[in-house]
Amino acid sequence: MPKIKANGITMNYEQQGTGEPLVLIPYLAADNACYAFQVADYAKHFTCISVDPRGAGETDKPSGAYSMELFADDVAAFMQAIGVDRAHVSGLSLGAATGLWLAGKYPQRVKSLSLHSGWTKSDPFLKVVVEGWRTIAKGLGSVTEMIIQGIFPFCFTPELYAAKPDYIDQLAAFVRSRPKQPLDAFISQSSAVLAHDALSQLERIKAPTQITFGRHDMVCSTRFADAMKNGIKGSELLVFETCAHAPIYENVAGFNEKSLSFLQRHTG
Repeated sequence: MPKIKANGITMNYEQQGTGEPLVLIPYLAADNACYAFQVADYAKHFTCISVDPRGAGETDKPSGAYSMELFADDVAAFMQAIGVDRAHVSGLSLGAATGLWLAGKYPQRVKSLSLHSGWTKSDPFLKVVVEGWRTIAKGLGSVTEMIIQGIFPFCFTPELYAAKPDYIDQLAAFVRSRPKQPLDAFISQSSAVLAHDALSQLERIKAPTQITFGRHDMVCSTRFADAMKNGIKGSELLVFETCAHAPIYENVAGFNEKSLSFLQRHTG
């Protein structure tokens, strides 16, 4: 996979497909492969550019404070470095939080914005959940196993665990197959999650925006929907009724259909 220097770090990314550029920003602790179930469909219509964010995958993991604004600065510099002036931008969770900052701070860079399982400002409940993940990661000495034991139960509904245990096992194996995130990099990334506050950016977002949530998501629930939709003029809200935090895995076909429909309406 190609690498390029941007904002003082070397960033790893993968590119495939043809059409208008679509930048995909991963969630907490994930690398670009987290969108494997989406890229196959998206690449039929878009040039998919999936990036490893600072602290994850094969992108540099410098010490120091991370923030959502810094992640957005990285993506803006990355786009400039690879020669993409403007792109559709999509992200889930940490990726959505980064997208809020990117579209607010660099509106000229964002043609459309897809915010999946995102949030406007970290509240006490979200902070407790993330602090719990940090405790588990430190206790296990493994970010990978923390994801499977600590984060997965927030990503998927009890019904999915009961109906498709083999699928959950496959997703766990997939996580274990990816580059392992060092504990200190996870702490830096999760610190950015804890400090996230993009309320000041919402009114600056001019790109057509799709906002989606899983009905059964607890960590980034629909409690954030009103602030996000009311703050971003003209945005659209969609709720996946049978999903938790990760509709991209729990309802792949439905998620891809709805997200692609939005993206295609804003091409050209």
